Amino acid sequence: QVQLVESGGSLVQPGGSLRLSCAASGSIFSIYSMGWYRQAPGKQRELVAAMYSGGRINYADSVKGRFTISRDNAKNTVWLQMNSLKPDDTAVYYCALTTHENNYWGQGTQVTVSS
Repeated sequence: QVQLVESGGSLVQPGGSLRLSCAASGSIFSIYSMGWYRQAPGKQRELVAAMYSGGRINYADSVKGRFTISRDNAKNTVWLQMNSLKPDDTAVYYCALTTHENNYWGQGTQVTVSS
């Protein structure tokens, strides 16, 4: 089974920055995408950013220009650089990995943006 472990979540002031990381381990074949979702209290889980096997990158409109996703395919690792953070960014952030067979999720890391 595939295991995803996130790290980097923290309490940060508005306007600050955080860098999240996710490392995947286990038997993984033909990764189609790696990326990040988030879920705030009372809201549905939403896509934040994803990188696909063909090179395409998707960002949520709310984070464009502020967040940057990067990936190391050889290490099955993905990062999310978050700048100019706002209170609305407060959520649990989940790493996600997609193969031709399954979708895998990490346990999540809490990001809280508050002064």
